[in-house]
Order: sequence, then C-alpha cells, then structure tokens
Amino acid sequence: MTTREPARSREQRKQDTLARLTEDHDAWVATASPDGEPTLMPLSFLWDRGTLVMCTRRTNPTARNITPRGQVALTVGPTRDVVHIEGHAEIVETSELEQESADAFAAKLNWDPRDGQAWVFFRITPHVVKAWREVNEQENRLLMRDGRWLD
Repeated sequence: MTTREPARSREQRKQDTLARLTEDHDAWVATASPDGEPTLMPLSFLWDRGTLVMCTRRTNPTARNITPRGQVALTVGPTRDVVHIEGHAEIVETSELEQESADAFAAKLNWDPRDGQAWVFFRITPHVVKAWREVNEQENRLLMRDGRWLD
C-alpha cells in the first residue's frame, strides 16, 4: 500500500482529531455484555468539554452493556482517516444531563431526546485516543494515554 500524503505530526493529528470530534456527527460504538457478547452500534454524538455525549434507547444492548463496567471503544471517521477512542461511559438520565450539554446536543444533531422516557444519555470520558490515515501514521498513532494528551 502506498501512502498518498506524508505522515502528519502528532500536533497536527491532535488538531485534526479535535476538529473531527467537533464537526462529525456519528461514531461506531462497541460494547460487550457481561458474558462477552459484542455489540456494535452507530450513534450520534456531541463533543462536550473533553467528553462525548451520546444517546440511545434505554432498552438497547449498548445502554445495557454500559451499566456493568462502563468500558467502551468507538471510532469516528472513515477507515483511512480514523479516530479510535477507548474510554469509560456512564449513564446519565435525560433529566440529569446538564442543560447546556443537552441543549448543545439537540442543536448539533437536530434532535432532542429529552421529551421521552425511552431514551438515556451516556457520557464517555476518553482514556486512549489514536488517529491515523495510512500505514505511515500507524507507528505514532497514539495521541492520548491514561486520559492525557501526549506532547
């Protein structure tokens, strides 16, 4: 495989990652049940003060899987410009999400789930962030470790 562009610096990849998290709308979210059954679900998100806010039906496997351990992996972007995040998710009832966050979620996604009991928010705090385009960026793809951006 040949690369199309030179590898970006870590700083440029961090800037591009933050832009993608701010501007993109959807991510693939992976969770697993307590007995290890995987679930992969596309969900919309808001990048909110260093966390991702998402929403799903409380009866969906993704919401049920978050409750036991809170471990989540997700990706944003296409396979040749991917942001991969591993983090901890916590359930936030629609009535308990901060007004500012809930309003920003509704404005960005043109959808407000606060009007029904069927929905639940969850907030993901990233612990690991990786970003790469082509094979020439895979060696230095780690941008965040233990919840801290690398220099």
